[in-house]
Amino acid sequence: MAKVSVIIPVFNEAENIDHLVFELNSYFQQVTKYDTEIIFVNDGSSDETMEKLKSAPHLSYTYKIISFSRNFGSHAALRAGINRANGDYITFMYADLQDPLSLVSQLYDEMESKGVDITWAFRNSTAVARAEQLFSSAYATLMRRYAVPNFPKKGFDVVMFSRKVKGCLDNNVENNSSIFIQILSLGFKQTGITYDKRARLLGKSKWTISKKIKLLIDSFVAFSFAPIRLVSFIGIVFFLLGIFWSGYIIFRKIMFDDLASGWPALLSILMVGFGITNISLGIIAEYLWRTLDASRKRPVFVIDEIVEEVMEASSETRVLLNIK
Repeated sequence: MAKVSVIIPVFNEAENIDHLVFELNSYFQQVTKYDTEIIFVNDGSSDETMEKLKSAPHLSYTYKIISFSRNFGSHAALRAGINRANGDYITFMYADLQDPLSLVSQLYDEMESKGVDITWAFRNSTAVARAEQLFSSAYATLMRRYAVPNFPKKGFDVVMFSRKVKGCLDNNVENNSSIFIQILSLGFKQTGITYDKRARLLGKSKWTISKKIKLLIDSFVAFSFAPIRLVSFIGIVFFLLGIFWSGYIIFRKIMFDDLASGWPALLSILMVGFGITNISLGIIAEYLWRTLDASRKRPVFVIDEIVEEVMEASSETRVLLNIK
């Protein structure tokens, strides 16, 4: 029987854990067409998330709990889960359960019936704030235009993929990057289903505006050369404008001699020029920083503890391994 690994990153989700585990037990108790492995990744939570995960009654699935030494971000958590996954198929879920657990079975059926290596769950509709919808729409538009042409219009949070894809991700662990776009750009056979994203029931979203901005920057720097091209384009435009303006001043000086010199015009030119220069240097510096960061080969995540449930073949009893 095939096994599906479901990776769930958690960060300060103590108030959600009881509901999450109850829903996981209720749903996967009914699933008989595949075995389920749940991998919880505690992304440096400062509340009781880890304690609640350890004490929760995980009854309908085997499980692992990976705990980071500090907060490394949700994409690093997903990468750690992928690295430790044993399933034939691997997918993501989230502690707020805005994405229904039934997606796991739908994605599995699509993978089996179509014989593909990647299946996406595209949002058909989403019950989130208007501001978040606008950001997601703008992000998707920019990514399609300048980075990944096949990026879906309404975005995605869930994907299932085969062990072939897992091997590629484990061999190319990227820091400051989007794991979803990395999967999307691998080029294996892909298909997709649609679903309706639900409203969050408990707790507060950890997907803050600063994290959204970081994802936008990471996505562009990691997967697009558009910012560098923008620097070159701005330089060419202002060079041509400078040539035109210089010619215009010389012409007026020779023909009419009616241009009064003064510091306002000079100050404006200097401000615009230095502003563009600093923006350009900032973009270039971002690429240089990413190159330096990659050359250091620092770990994308640091695991502090692993709690793993295994099944003893002789006695068919569950055993917990706590690996420090």
